[in-house]
Amino acid sequence: MPERIPTPAQIKRWRQYLADERAEAAVYRDLAKRREGDEYAILMALAEAERRHEQHWLDLLAEHAEPAIRPSLRNQLLGLLARRFGSVFVLALAQRSESRSPYATDADATEAMAADESIHEEVIRGLSASGRNSLAGSFRAAVFGANDGLVSNLSLVMGMAATGVGSQVVLFSGIAGLLAGALSMGAGEYVSVRSQRELLDASQPTQVTLLAAPSLDLENNELVLVYLARGMSREAAEHRAAERMGHFSCDCDPSLSLRPENFETTDDHETLGTAWGAASSSFCFFASGAIIPILPFVFGMTGVGALVLACVLVGVALLGTGGVVGLLSGASPLWRGLRQLGIGMGAAAATYLLGLLFGAVVG
Repeated sequence: MPERIPTPAQIKRWRQYLADERAEAAVYRDLAKRREGDEYAILMALAEAERRHEQHWLDLLAEHAEPAIRPSLRNQLLGLLARRFGSVFVLALAQRSESRSPYATDADATEAMAADESIHEEVIRGLSASGRNSLAGSFRAAVFGANDGLVSNLSLVMGMAATGVGSQVVLFSGIAGLLAGALSMGAGEYVSVRSQRELLDASQPTQVTLLAAPSLDLENNELVLVYLARGMSREAAEHRAAERMGHFSCDCDPSLSLRPENFETTDDHETLGTAWGAASSSFCFFASGAIIPILPFVFGMTGVGALVLACVLVGVALLGTGGVVGLLSGASPLWRGLRQLGIGMGAAAATYLLGLLFGAVVG
């Protein structure tokens, strides 16, 4: 059977696939340099899988493999970030890149290659989980603080300007809104996170069972109630109580030893973050967001021009915060950015209209 000659369109597409596979393999190798143990092995295995995909396109291209072309702009950016940072942001970008693989709909790619790309997305999702968890507490407070500062202070500035007051009054109102909001956000986040952590601590098992066990009566053993309250079955609770009272010289059946005394809700605490971390993030990011709408007034602008520039600056910032959230969550940064923009500008427009109404009534 004569060998099929690829079309120019196929050669172009295959070369792009080849370049992208090489770039993705390099990304995983660069990420692996910053890891050790299982994470290192996982990333190197992903790089090897990309090398197999690379070989597939080399075999199809044969003499058409040269000249090599550049990988896509997305993969070039991913490679640059991987070489310099290797953070959870890079893993999030890699996860999104794997999720957008065209192999499932390309007849020239094998079913195994399409399946590999789907699995790679899940692997990267798992690798980035711990990083996302550690970011979640303070990052949530930071994003919420910045977004709240942008929207609330822009709304305040727009509402005050719509009433017809002077630009100096608008500026002072914006500064007051910045300070009041930042302090309120910081204090609120501290109290909220501190309270949540105290609730988690109150639910954690303690070592009291080890201290009290030798003096307990096995026939009237409240220690069983402790383990029942922690969610053990009756059999497991009685077995664990007997162990704690010294009736067994070893942990004879580890399968019955559910949720022992050293159990810790580390994931809950890690995701929640620290109270001071959340408070400081909220304060700083609210202030950094809230200052943007008043920048035109700070530099002496007045009237409609200052309001328009404030809206433009806030719009760019909202697109940025939404895009970062989308990136870290593996969703479309553009869609998340546009969603943030729509919500923020909607709130500002509503406040402006209310300011016009209030100004007309007072006037």
